[in-house]
Amino acid sequence: MDVARHAGVSPSTVSRILNGTAKVSDDKRAAVMAAIEKMHFAPNQMAQGLKKGRSMTIGIVVQDISSPFFDETLRGVDDGLKGTGYASVIVSGHWNAVEETERIRLLLARKVDGIILLAGHLEDDIILQFANHRPIVSTGRDLRTKSALGFKLDNENGAFMAVRHLVELGHRRIAFVTGPSHHRDADERLVGYKRALAESDLEYDDKLVVGGDFHESGGLLAVNHLFETNQQFTAVFAANDLSAYGVRLCLYRKGIRVPDDISLVGFDDLPGSSYTTPPLTTIRQPLYDMGRIATNALLALINGEPVMAQIPPLELVVRETTRRVR
Repeated sequence: MDVARHAGVSPSTVSRILNGTAKVSDDKRAAVMAAIEKMHFAPNQMAQGLKKGRSMTIGIVVQDISSPFFDETLRGVDDGLKGTGYASVIVSGHWNAVEETERIRLLLARKVDGIILLAGHLEDDIILQFANHRPIVSTGRDLRTKSALGFKLDNENGAFMAVRHLVELGHRRIAFVTGPSHHRDADERLVGYKRALAESDLEYDDKLVVGGDFHESGGLLAVNHLFETNQQFTAVFAANDLSAYGVRLCLYRKGIRVPDDISLVGFDDLPGSSYTTPPLTTIRQPLYDMGRIATNALLALINGEPVMAQIPPLELVVRETTRRVR
């Protein structure tokens, strides 16, 4: 390697300095940095990072790399990193606290400069322990310390808005396809569903609440269960858009028209929700904004700068899967 030869060190030393794992003398590090700058081997930002002992990488823990929910958030992260000299290392926690812990330890071992944790099941005190080693920004929770920040959306109010929209259209029997049990977001959306019914003087019927898993298949099976148990309803609120897609398929297979026969509301506003048949009424989460804001906040923590960030609120997006009861 030309950089190694110019600096008078081995290629492996250059590699270890670049990834932040080298234990070398200041003279050797300075020689490698000088060679990097002279030969334009790396951007100036990386050279500056090396001077400060940084790897110029951040770790990102997602829960499901195949989910369009995380795709949109990661797009915001990627745009937030443009022009900063930072690269990302992405790992998956699979909605499992043990795996999340292992992945964070892996990222710390790779000397990342900070970590973005997208949702997950870790307790706050565990995150704060990790933040003693590297700054962490997490979505889906409230945190505010010198090394850890959390940004949380109002899931309860989002669910409340969805159900109130259906109530205002004249619906009185509103089924709810929940998310996974003991999932923070899912639990909060169930609370919002109940509150909307209570404030509308509508009786809560647990037979209209069916467990889902935030996936298309869960939505399909949940609504099929409602039909098998002969439940009467004129609308369905699904705890996320993927579940709503499964609900829509089940209704289509049974010859039930949306929204003529049954109205449907989702939660997330994934990119594909504008193109379902018909386009889905849903609660919009600012997924892209969350990714970008979380990235800016993490970079501020890394640089010891104040964090000025506020996530946009949830909003109801009315499309073509809801209509007034005839």
